Amino acid sequence: QVQLVESGGGLVQPGGSLRLSCAASGTDFRLYAMGWYRQAPGKQRALVATITTGGTTNYADSVKGRFTISRDNAKSTVYLQMNSLKPEDTAVYYCNAKKPTLVTTYNYWGQGTQVTVSS
Repeated sequence: QVQLVESGGGLVQPGGSLRLSCAASGTDFRLYAMGWYRQAPGKQRALVATITTGGTTNYADSVKGRFTISRDNAKSTVYLQMNSLKPEDTAVYYCNAKKPTLVTTYNYWGQGTQVTVSS
């Protein structure tokens, strides 16, 4: 069983920055593709950014050029650096760990961390 614990959320003014962290335990972190998703009030959970086991990244169009996902396999941690934050970035941010196998895909979620962008 994989445990994911997010941290780093909070209240920030428009144009500000935050860095989210997600610490994984209970498994070999290197075997999992990692991602960040977010869910705003009244909306479905949506992809923000992903990073493969090999370090390839992918971003939602709305965050390209502003957000950076990275991983530190030695610390079993994935990060989301968020710059130039906008009010529309306000959401609960969730960490995701995914490992496809021949018979199934293992998929785990953290508890979420609130990010509020407001003046």
